[in-house]
Amino acid sequence: MKETPKLDRAAVSQYSLDGWLGQYLQKVTDQWIKVVPSSNPGILEILRDRDRRPLRDMVPFAGEFAGKYLTGAVQVLRLTGDNGLRAVLADFVTDLVACQDEDGYLGPWPQGSRLTGRAPNSSRGGGSGILGVTGLPESKTDGRNGGSDTWDAWGHYHTMMGLMLWAELAGDKKALRSARKIADLLCTRFLGTGRRLVDAGRRTETNLSPVHALCLLHKKTGVRRYMQLAEQIVHEFELRGRGGEYAGDYVRTALEGKEFHQTPKPRWESLHTIMALPELYYITGNRRYRESFEHIYWSIVKLDRHNNGGFSSAERARGNPYLKLPIETCCTIAWIAMSVEMLRLTGSSIVADEIELSTLNSVVGMHSASGRWVTYDTPMDGVRRASAHSIACHSREGTSELNCCSVNGHRGLGMISDWALMHQGDDGITLNYYGPSTMTAKLGSNRRVKFVQETSYPVNGHIRLSIHPSSTMQFRLNLRIPFWSEKTRLYVNGERIRNVSAGSYFPLERDWKKGDCVEIRLDMSEHFWVGSKQCRGRVSMYRGPILMTYDRRFNEIDPGDLPELDGRTLRRRHINWKGRIEPILLLEYRDGEGRKLRLCDFGSAGEGGTPYRSWLRISGIAKGSFSRSKPLRSVRG
Repeated sequence: MKETPKLDRAAVSQYSLDGWLGQYLQKVTDQWIKVVPSSNPGILEILRDRDRRPLRDMVPFAGEFAGKYLTGAVQVLRLTGDNGLRAVLADFVTDLVACQDEDGYLGPWPQGSRLTGRAPNSSRGGGSGILGVTGLPESKTDGRNGGSDTWDAWGHYHTMMGLMLWAELAGDKKALRSARKIADLLCTRFLGTGRRLVDAGRRTETNLSPVHALCLLHKKTGVRRYMQLAEQIVHEFELRGRGGEYAGDYVRTALEGKEFHQTPKPRWESLHTIMALPELYYITGNRRYRESFEHIYWSIVKLDRHNNGGFSSAERARGNPYLKLPIETCCTIAWIAMSVEMLRLTGSSIVADEIELSTLNSVVGMHSASGRWVTYDTPMDGVRRASAHSIACHSREGTSELNCCSVNGHRGLGMISDWALMHQGDDGITLNYYGPSTMTAKLGSNRRVKFVQETSYPVNGHIRLSIHPSSTMQFRLNLRIPFWSEKTRLYVNGERIRNVSAGSYFPLERDWKKGDCVEIRLDMSEHFWVGSKQCRGRVSMYRGPILMTYDRRFNEIDPGDLPELDGRTLRRRHINWKGRIEPILLLEYRDGEGRKLRLCDFGSAGEGGTPYRSWLRISGIAKGSFSRSKPLRSVRG
């Protein structure tokens, strides 16, 4: 029997996110997403002039820029409904589709190099201009001499994803046809021809990523050959590429119980390929796909998701969440996307808690409050640097601000549209997102329900939710009760509801009428993750989902002289910051000698370029252990 997702994005949803997160969305939209096509025109020009001489000097993954940008931008548009952004994206997609060759190719590489894995004008260095200026002979244009590897299949994967999302949102048939033409090209080149996608470049984990898009396109169109190629790619999971590199071997190793960091391809790019597994499960009913996906997910949560909700250590899984190596923006974005698929597959509220942790801490932390830039690395302890500085080697003529992270970071905010409000069958709505907002969802063929939240969450845990159905109607409202909220109080129209359990959804099924009110009071008392290995002797402190963090900007003491707090006797007071760029949350604590320590939310930490620390000196806390019911290992004092 074929399966369907336990939860799915609510149909015909409308969102208005207010408060500080709404401000982030507006600033990122105005200062970044809307201006990318005009401020970095090379994002499409590299596709238009791919065969012109002299050839451009490009990074191997330049073909991903347009697709990543479009994917995140469409998801942000779902949340904002911004007509100006809609117009920008409509023009962008029209120009993008016009760059496609008749055979379906929509990448940046010249004839002779397409989907081969190498091109003469691919370089990993900083680059100094078009070829001819750099000194590489212009005659070397056959894709075999000189140059470096290309991530051509990877770029087409992201383009397909962006085009499919835009087609769904805007009803743009040309965009869907363009995505299909890419899939048709892949089938013509690789399906049953003896050629293998695993050979389309040295990076086998990127070569196989189209499997995810092919599954989605098969579901949209019913075209059988897309599924046939997807299954062929799954077979290639266990193979070596022509350069001797193993592919990911994701299914077999997971079913054998190996941790993700122990697999042949534990880099972050593999997550996009792995996201095909739940889709394959829905299509085929084969439980091997589901079981392997779930195993990989929990392996990452246990061993490679850091205290701030970010994933990866120097761009891959290493089996140690305490490593203080770079936590790349693209890795965390892929992790949240994978988590959304896990939430759809399992309907687990704890997975939704994980997404909230990553979003409110790591995603906010990777964005400038101005909305103008994102980081490459958002470390647990350290400083925040713009990706344009950290990975300036990605910059090229016409794309001076573009790098793998700048085109991808806004997707972290946009994906809120995937998980905030979800359907459970025909008569259930699941509310995952808490924060000041108005959200409207369709129920059935002609019924709508509006949810209005009045709250300052996550600054405090009091949420007043008013419900406005189009007419009195019966449905089940599932409220997320986070695993960290040990003592949650719930009221419906003033009546206390008992037996509310942490780490689950609480179902409220009744005849709802306009103005019905639900009050949720979450337990926002501090809870603690005691560190180990590289973080031995240090503790992470959370207030609800927020990772509390020292930032030198708010303190008179320097990071090398932080006082030690006693987790058993904490006293706090809220601080209203009078300076520029207010933090979302700022609390003041004192140690046993009366010394003050001000801690802000992780997302605001380091905004001024000052050093910050999320692993703190806190005594009196027992060490917790990891479990799937308490994945933060956190305990209370």
